[in-house]
Amino acid sequence: MVSARGLTKRFGSSEAVAGIDFSIRRGEVFGFLGPNGAGKTSTMRMIACMSPASEGTLRVRGLDPSRDGPTIRAGLGVVPQQDTLDMELTVLDNLLVYGRYFDLSRRVVRERAERLLDFAQLSERAGSRVDDLSGGMRRRLTIARALISSPELVILDEPTTGLDPQARHLVWERLYRLRQEGVTLIVTTHYMDEAEQLCDRLVVMDKGTIVGEGSPRELVDKHVSREVLEVRLGEGGHERLAGDVRGRVERVEVLADRVCCYGDNGDEMLALVHGLGYQPENTLVRRGSLEDVFLRLTGRSLVE
Repeated sequence: MVSARGLTKRFGSSEAVAGIDFSIRRGEVFGFLGPNGAGKTSTMRMIACMSPASEGTLRVRGLDPSRDGPTIRAGLGVVPQQDTLDMELTVLDNLLVYGRYFDLSRRVVRERAERLLDFAQLSERAGSRVDDLSGGMRRRLTIARALISSPELVILDEPTTGLDPQARHLVWERLYRLRQEGVTLIVTTHYMDEAEQLCDRLVVMDKGTIVGEGSPRELVDKHVSREVLEVRLGEGGHERLAGDVRGRVERVEVLADRVCCYGDNGDEMLALVHGLGYQPENTLVRRGSLEDVFLRLTGRSLVE
């Protein structure tokens, strides 16, 4: 559905995307993860034919964005990070007006709009003004609007940012349904649990390059251990503990408020800590996660 080779985007002397390669298969959910400034948005804008590539090869649905931008956009759905709904119109009218941009007949647009309102669980609010909707309802309406042209490919930029857990799970359920219908989804998200739940495959970007690629499980298996032991001690104990266990566990990392020990068996690592004479204030044994991968590949310092 999408393929890129040596894809590069420059803004003056700054290189936002530095010659990346990736491919997105038809019908899968593909994720882009990365800290601020990693190049995710620049990459998505090139795929959406909103920004030309500076260098490299990009194909979307087999077409060249530099020549076939209008054709690509006609078969593309875009869910921006910020909702851009018309607040003065009703829920239904937002879909009807947007659908007319795709040169669809009024009958077809209305049929699709009514079907999409049911899909987004907004049928009962069809006559409500957007201004009266909750954040979760607006997000579902924005997704429904992106589907009015029956696109094969949908780009979702931070689809659940700012939503409460219940609303997030409802959006996830709608996206699952799209995947089951064969729609290809490209997602950027800052929620690691969202990436693990939704994405078949993903890439982790940092400083314009791809630093990791695979399924969520593959990335965890490759870059972090099966289990993680988190230990909280009193003031001054973390560095000492890290020194004592270093070389006896797979990896150890000292954070501001805890020590993370990585290995295959969390209970054995906890027994090691106790055997060394430590009495932690708090401990937690958990499975390695995509968040551990993300932080290991991109670092913990904030990049603006």
